Amino acid sequence: MPAADDLLHSVFGFPGFRPGQEEIVAAVVEGRNTLAIMPTGGGKSLCYQLPALCREGVTVVISPLIALMRDQVRALREAGVEAGALTSGNTEEETEEVFRALDEGRLKLLYMAPERLASGGTATLLRRINCNLIAVDEAHCVSQWGHDFRPDYLRIGELRRALDVPLAAFTATADAETRAEIVNRLFDAVEPQTFLRGFDRPNIHLAFAVKDSPRKQILTFAASRKGQSGIVYCGTRSKTESLAAALREAGHAAVHYHGGMEADDRRHTEFRFQQEDGLIVVATVAFGMGIDKPDIRWVAHADLPKSIEAYYQEIGRAGRDGAPAETLTLYGPDDIRLRRSQIDEGLAPPERKAADHARLNALLGLAEAQACRRQVLLRYFGEEADPCGNCDLCDSPPEIFDGTEAVRKALSAILRTGESFGAGHLIDILTGNATDKVRQRHHDDLPTFGVGRDLSKGQWNAVFRQMMGRDLVRPDPERHGALRMTEPARPVLRGEETVTLRRDTIQKAASRANVIKTLVSEEDAPLLSALKAKRRALAEAARVPAYVIFPDRTLIEMAETRPQSLDEMARITGVGAKKLERYGATFLEVITGALPEAQHPARRKLAGRAGGDLYDRLNAAQIDLARGMDGTEKPLSCSSALIAKIAELRPRDPDTLARLLGDRRADRFGAAFMDILQEE
Repeated sequence: MPAADDLLHSVFGFPGFRPGQEEIVAAVVEGRNTLAIMPTGGGKSLCYQLPALCREGVTVVISPLIALMRDQVRALREAGVEAGALTSGNTEEETEEVFRALDEGRLKLLYMAPERLASGGTATLLRRINCNLIAVDEAHCVSQWGHDFRPDYLRIGELRRALDVPLAAFTATADAETRAEIVNRLFDAVEPQTFLRGFDRPNIHLAFAVKDSPRKQILTFAASRKGQSGIVYCGTRSKTESLAAALREAGHAAVHYHGGMEADDRRHTEFRFQQEDGLIVVATVAFGMGIDKPDIRWVAHADLPKSIEAYYQEIGRAGRDGAPAETLTLYGPDDIRLRRSQIDEGLAPPERKAADHARLNALLGLAEAQACRRQVLLRYFGEEADPCGNCDLCDSPPEIFDGTEAVRKALSAILRTGESFGAGHLIDILTGNATDKVRQRHHDDLPTFGVGRDLSKGQWNAVFRQMMGRDLVRPDPERHGALRMTEPARPVLRGEETVTLRRDTIQKAASRANVIKTLVSEEDAPLLSALKAKRRALAEAARVPAYVIFPDRTLIEMAETRPQSLDEMARITGVGAKKLERYGATFLEVITGALPEAQHPARRKLAGRAGGDLYDRLNAAQIDLARGMDGTEKPLSCSSALIAKIAELRPRDPDTLARLLGDRRADRFGAAFMDILQEE
């Protein structure tokens, strides 16, 4: 077989390897199991494409997106390499051509999506065509700790064992947890030869900005880069469409892209982006994974990404040609609430949610960084670097100040309220805002009540955001996002250490009107997220729409009133008797942290009604008198159904009550019951 060096030049036209490529290619050519973590744009694809040409047989490439496979197959064919893809996006003619090339022994690289591994015939096909190497692109998708988990990736390890061939896995984003899971899932916990290359992309300029008329900020950023290819990532499908329209109105060539579009429309957008110069794609994260367009000059985030790994991968799509590229990431309190709620509403186990919150905290730390952003970013991936001179904070160092006093006030409020509340309630205490909730909990009597009136609510939000970024406080996923103090905060609280904060983001918070509209207050948002997560789990189990369990209005009322018993739950709008019986205890457990005591069906029918309290008083009286006034008589009791009947009928005189009770019970309980009824 030809040597890798010769093919590198003759097929791909490269004069030499990029740093780190040659050793990886050699390991894969020699048939060693390999794991390579390389920066986005660092030339991962060559590290399996080149070995495929050096080895006998067919290399199968498992790749997560049709767009990625189409791009690479197209580029390989342009380079004279026989390659094909079997995807759900193929035409019948395209699929027939792939099988014809396989049967004739021409094909060297076969791309397929992980979903195809579910087919029982896939392993048989790969044996027949002499598959002798499996390459896995975007290998972090195998990890449930990662941000792009794909369940079908879990079958790749089974395929490797079935074919007994070497496997080479590649990814750009893999922290220690993700790497460990890749090794476990793909290599049966046997450590492959691992290559960890530097994460730095020095040609990319990094910048963050607090949201302040975000659409205008994106339009301004794009206007100064008119005619350059760019990507704008948005958090929702609707925003991609509206922002793309705004860019077109401003004179840009712009299209939108999201997973809800028809397959033909998505393919058309992908084709245009590859072919046209200066096109802007406004997209959800469904677009871009594996896009090989080398001259994307800028990437903007109109909304905060999910994690620092997602951020790194998404900005990495810019400047793959090594020429200068720019990024801008907008963020604000609404983004943080959204990302928190997405984590809390998910069905992941508590340890996964805690890890996801930690990843989000790391991204917030990058957003609120006080010095070189690249140093913060690379430190997260375990690398140290000098100040880069190519980020907004190196360009214009932020104004910082000693924020120790503000942080200590915030920490004091957290501790004095038992680490049981979110930022919204804590800010009400600090600013002296005596809301109903503050008064109900007597938090207006705390020493910290009103001590932070020198800062506005928006400024305190900025302080808490920076505290989370510094890991001084963390939201507790098991307590609906209540903030708890971390160990690094204790020396600050004791006055042993100082804390510097950024004044610029706090001043901007003071100048912006707080116009964010949410379903509930910030204080109640984490609980609403938890209630929605429970509703979703129940709806999925029953295979019904979520609103069939409870509509949003009912969950909002639960979050705001926080019922503590089935009686209080029954007073919530939308909680009828049947739903109380079926779901009441389940949702109470979410709110209170414990299942309520079981109730007799007769008592449960009175839940939320005045008769419920009367039933409880009558029942308590009959328990006290079960053995008579002196406790020596023969035991006697009333059935739950009888007590419920009395509570509903409320007899007004002793004779009517006696007819309901019967002579023996009237003698024992009549006087006590009558006293209670008359009091009612």
